[in-house]
Amino acid sequence: MSSIADIHLFSYGTLQLEEVQLASFGRKLEGSADALPGYRQTMLEITDPAVLATSGEKFHPIVTPSGDPADAVPGQVFRITAAELAAADAYEVADYKRIEVTLRSGIRAWVYVKA
Repeated sequence: MSSIADIHLFSYGTLQLEEVQLASFGRKLEGSADALPGYRQTMLEITDPAVLATSGEKFHPIVTPSGDPADAVPGQVFRITAAELAAADAYEVADYKRIEVTLRSGIRAWVYVKA
């Protein structure tokens, strides 16, 4: 796997938290503000003990397509490595799936949405 941080990952939730980044990636990620157009955010109750311990939060945000391009979910876009993307996959519970999207900025990025 490449160790070059050339993959974009968009987070609107707990992957923005420093403690989650340190536990998942071993480093604090540098991000920039962006938004995911055409989606709405709701909350999901987390029951996975490892995820609860890492995030410290029982409810995590989750997004679904809204069908309305005026809707947008704010968050951060990060540059990560392939190994870090695999770590993010391992962190997310089965309620989420990873898809590729175009952010408001025009950046193509991976994001976790409702499975």
